[in-house]
Amino acid sequence: MKIYSFEKLDVWQESITLVKAIYSLTESFLNEEKFGLISQLRRDSISISSNLAERTSRKTQKDKAHFSTISFSSAMEVLNQLIISKDLGFISKNDYILARNKIEKITNMLNALRSYQLNK
Repeated sequence: MKIYSFEKLDVWQESITLVKAIYSLTESFLNEEKFGLISQLRRDSISISSNLAERTSRKTQKDKAHFSTISFSSAMEVLNQLIISKDLGFISKNDYILARNKIEKITNMLNALRSYQLNK
């Protein structure tokens, strides 16, 4: 089976770890949040890795950097929704901190990747 270039990216692998964490966290949310925060958190977390995968199919460094920026934006959306989830009591402070640390690691990696692409 062929391994695509995005699968080799450390940041993509970290983003998949975040998706799994978000799915676990949202399992305990109120059922009425199924089409609210649960759906939004899951879609936005998936968007981080999806845009990283899409960037590998782009030809120019500027276009690749654009998809890294979109991934970063999705990570910020996830962070915002986690803050709301914590404030509403859907997740514990500890779970929030663990998820926030994952997001910080991912965004740092995305910033480095984007800088590399723009300076190449």
